[in-house]
Amino acid sequence: MIALEKPSETTEIHTRLLRLGLAAEDSRAYWQRPEREGVETAFEERWFGSRAMARVRYLLLNFSHRFDAFPPARAVLHRWDPAEPRERALLCHWHVQLSDPLYREFSGSVLPQRRAHPTPTIDRTTTVRFVDRKTEGRWAPSTSQRMAAGLLSCATEAGLCEGNKTSRSLKLPRVSDRALGYLMHLLRGIHFQGSLRDNPYLGSVGIDPLEWESRVRKLPYVRFARMGNVHELEFEHPDLASWAEEVLS
Repeated sequence: MIALEKPSETTEIHTRLLRLGLAAEDSRAYWQRPEREGVETAFEERWFGSRAMARVRYLLLNFSHRFDAFPPARAVLHRWDPAEPRERALLCHWHVQLSDPLYREFSGSVLPQRRAHPTPTIDRTTTVRFVDRKTEGRWAPSTSQRMAAGLLSCATEAGLCEGNKTSRSLKLPRVSDRALGYLMHLLRGIHFQGSLRDNPYLGSVGIDPLEWESRVRKLPYVRFARMGNVHELEFEHPDLASWAEEVLS
């Protein structure tokens, strides 16, 4: 039997966030439809309302990077179809992190560092400097500014910050046990930087290693034990699909 190679979080910087933000509602429309349907079907059946064919094509391409690249995520989300808007936004946030290294570092490193400030805020100037540093000044100022706006907008939609266009106060979304379970089982099948208890995905929503331990001990489908610096983590289900079969039934 040949072992399948795990997919990996995206590491190459790109500009897809310039033209598509979190898009939680469009993402849900994508989950609700059968897999392997093409652009013409999506356009004719108005998956995304009255969008033009070119926009439908762009949405499908981006959602394939966000969801289909990490099987069986789309099938699980199709079965789950979370109706609660904040939970949908959180799941979309994690998938944007997986598929966009700039957003992953911005939301999983920059924002947590800013939360430690006496006045936890994030502004456009700080975000532009982050973009310029990560791209080593290769982008035109207008592109860096647009990307900064995209990062801030996406983080705001995800519930990580709120406020006006220049300076936004930081906040944290509520993470349900089911959402945390989804993330843990998703990451188990992916190559990513960090560990299951300390990574940008957890850090972006304020779950540090100590908080993670407290949360994981309460999950019914995970067994966690710690002796000194040795951590043992066991899963009752072998993968995300098996977890979903039981938990989402």
